This record gives sequence, C-alpha cells and structure tokens, in this order.
Amino acid sequence: MTALISRTTADPLAPVIASLARMGIRHGKASLQGLSTGLVTADLPTGTARFDTGRTPGWRNAGELLTADGVRDWLDAAAGRWSAQPHAAAALAWKCYSYWLALPAVIGFATSRRVPLMTPDHVLVRFSERQPFLTLALRGPVTAVLATDPIVATETPGLLIVEDEDELLGVLRRSLVDAHLDPMLDEVRKQARLSRRTLWGSVASGISYAMSRGFVAPPDIVLDTTHRVLDALDADDLVDLAVREQGGLDIKRRTCCLAFTLPTPKVCSGCCIRQ
Repeated sequence: MTALISRTTADPLAPVIASLARMGIRHGKASLQGLSTGLVTADLPTGTARFDTGRTPGWRNAGELLTADGVRDWLDAAAGRWSAQPHAAAALAWKCYSYWLALPAVIGFATSRRVPLMTPDHVLVRFSERQPFLTLALRGPVTAVLATDPIVATETPGLLIVEDEDELLGVLRRSLVDAHLDPMLDEVRKQARLSRRTLWGSVASGISYAMSRGFVAPPDIVLDTTHRVLDALDADDLVDLAVREQGGLDIKRRTCCLAFTLPTPKVCSGCCIRQ
C-alpha cells in the first residue's frame, strides 16, 4: 500500500512522529501523555529514584523492567497509583505499559511502513504514582524500513533495511514482543497471579485502539491492517473487531483488564463482562 504521508525526509522517525502528532490533534493531549514529547530524548537514566518524585526525570532503561527488582518497583508504584490489589494493579500497569510501548511501532507500520525498534536497549521509561503513570521515550533509535523506502538512498544512519512487509512485521514482532514484552510478562507473572491470556488480551486491545485512533485511512484498510499486525503478534483471537460507521473500529475484548475491581469500579466500553 502506498504510504499515506511523505517519507522523503532524512529523519527516519519524522513520519511516525507526525502521525502521532496528528493523533494528538484529533484526540487531545491525553492521547499522547504516555510518550515523551517528540518521542526521542537524549536524557540519560538517572537511577536516583524508585519512581518519579517530581524532582528528577526518573528515567530508567526499560531493561530494568525485565528484572525482578525493576518489576517490583514498577508494581509498587502501580499499587499506589490505583489503590488496587496487587493482581489488579499489575494488570492495569501492564495494560498501560504495553499500550504506550506498542503505539509508535504499530502506527509507524500502518502509516509509513517505518517501525522504530522498541527493544529495551532503545527505550527509556519513568513511572509515577501520579497521572500519567508512565512515560516512554526512545534513545538512540533504530528504525526498520523497506528496501524501497526513499530514505535508504540517503545513507541515513540508524536504519534496519528489510525486503518486504512480511519481514517488516517480523522485525516488529521480534523487537516488541520477543525482546521486550515476553520476558517482561514472564517476570510480571512471577510476582502477580495473572494468566498470560489476561495480560496478552490487553496487548491485543491496546494495539487495536492505537490503530483505531492513530491510523487515518479508509475503514476497510484500518481493519485489515489491524488484523495483519495482530496476526503477526499471535494476538488476533483476543479481540473482535468491526468497522464503525463514524470511523475507527468497534473493539470488543475477550479478556478483562480487571479495572472493575478498583475501589471506584470501571468497566471499559469493550470489556468482555459487558457482553
């Protein structure tokens, strides 16, 4: 499919950042609150705080969230943020993290066929007991692009060149899932009584909402592309999708994020317990 926006700029992430910016214009600033402004930061992790106190940026390498201590700090912050039981706090923290982590990659694939690699070594994260709970940024990003992308001819650094869209989806999966979410999920499950299906259902739902909000295209293309991405991540069976007449997708989960267990219960619009 022809890219929906220009890709001639020598900044590999320019069209991804532009698509995210348009999403913010359409849906408000809160729709981007979990991503650092401009997506890329040169700030280094401080390592001085368990979570953001407001006195320090509090950036950490995302690789810390693949460790027992890193997940423990993160889940402690989540329990404070939502005043929730440990398993519910873990489910909501995972839902939040996986959404913001996946958003740049899936929007990049959909809108420009450019995929920033969301591997732990390129992602910085900070978390807080206040809103927003999480903020993610990229540092020293690498972007996967098609061999036919005009930027390849510019010899711009920071590119991973692939031959076709199937290979691009494979890179998306390996960087987002195999290298990041899967090992993180394993550590979360060691510390919280949650099934893989429950947690992965939030990944599927988050990607679907990201595509619905951030990919402006004819409805059938939005639906087809969302299914392509979910299928590449082995998550297509965890949501039911349909085109909405007013645009975007109607999304029904087959799992629950446990928000209904909060002190002030919340039932998400597409939750399976509504059905």
